[in-house]
Amino acid sequence: MTPLFWVAILALAILLYVLLDGFDLGVGILFGLTSQEGDRRQMLASISPVWDGNETWLVVAGTVLFGAFPRAYATLMSAFYLPLVLMLGALILRGVAFEFRNKATSSRWLWDTGFSVGSLVVAFVQGMTIGALAQGLPMENGRYVGGTFGWFSAFSLLCGLALCAGYTLIGLGWLIAKCEGSLQNKAYHRIRLTTLCVVIFLVGLFIYSLRLNLRILDRWTERPYLGVFPAVGVIAAAVLLFGKRDRRDHRPFIMMVFIFIAALGTFLASFWPYMIPFALTIDEAAAPPSSLRFMFWGAGLFVVPLIAVYSTAVYKAFYGKAKPLENE
Repeated sequence: MTPLFWVAILALAILLYVLLDGFDLGVGILFGLTSQEGDRRQMLASISPVWDGNETWLVVAGTVLFGAFPRAYATLMSAFYLPLVLMLGALILRGVAFEFRNKATSSRWLWDTGFSVGSLVVAFVQGMTIGALAQGLPMENGRYVGGTFGWFSAFSLLCGLALCAGYTLIGLGWLIAKCEGSLQNKAYHRIRLTTLCVVIFLVGLFIYSLRLNLRILDRWTERPYLGVFPAVGVIAAAVLLFGKRDRRDHRPFIMMVFIFIAALGTFLASFWPYMIPFALTIDEAAAPPSSLRFMFWGAGLFVVPLIAVYSTAVYKAFYGKAKPLENE
């Protein structure tokens, strides 16, 4: 089994995680900007059947990275140990708060804050990680040498804010598709401004990358076809900004899916064939062929397809508008 098979599985798992957990993280961020209890219950009801299953794809991505590309896994853990621990802590806080807030009375504000802050921290850490990889980690002979804060920079911070805005945008799309009434109207009202914020962040990141003269920019001259991905994203963003407000509830979410696919496609194609940009290639990071073959008969042939079937079944079962959660 070649490493390319596992690269495809890893890319698919990352894409599904970003899209699926992205919208419920976005709903969590929006949760903190909402004061009415009725709206909050409807927001939680929209993600309640799927939010924990969405995080399964993060586990799949980490497992594939650990088993199929151990050198890349070791490098990333060395570089991002502190932010990853912070992200996992925020995920735990978010899950606990989600379950506890309906049972709480006087302390409900605490769990509401934990749910929103946890969602924001997870999104921000993921964005900083992407930014650090795009800027380039301090590497020597395939080993990370940047210390505890080698990932930290103004560029990575800006990427963290950009992903928070992006997750908020796809969260709005999910609320429009799943909710009704005043909450849906508020989401429609916010979507253009949030789209504009995302576009401003992306333009700012592009200008900042030109100023930093990042190595990734050389790939755009070497590979002109990379322009296809941003073009798809621009078209989708234009539909959100200037499209007719004809209240097609699923169209905003679909456009946001295209934006995220374009962004991830741009990122992955720009660094091909590197697992760690410009430091560790796919072949250098891959496990021995015997290990890859062994993994195929378990994770590749059964586990990943089973998770995909389960996720599809869940979304099909809970298709349609969400009803507010009752106070338990």
